[in-house]
Amino acid sequence: MTMAYDDVYTPTAEEIAQHYSACMDSVNLINAVIADPDAYADDETVLQRNVSPLDGMVTATYWTNEDMTPLNDAITAGNAAIAG
Repeated sequence: MTMAYDDVYTPTAEEIAQHYSACMDSVNLINAVIADPDAYADDETVLQRNVSPLDGMVTATYWTNEDMTPLNDAITAGNAAIAG
């Protein structure tokens, strides 16, 4: 039986808040890139580098009452922008 990372990782409330804050940093960057893609033209992988980890983070089992809506919305918008 294979155990997932979050099956053995039990973060504290403070660590959960830090993870959520980091996710929101990615959400904000994804939204900024979509709003002004020319400002990020020199960094072609910025969306992928932020969407992929965010996509993994939303499936973590340690979340409590955090609102995943902005994360899911950013993932959807980021993937759409990547696809062109």
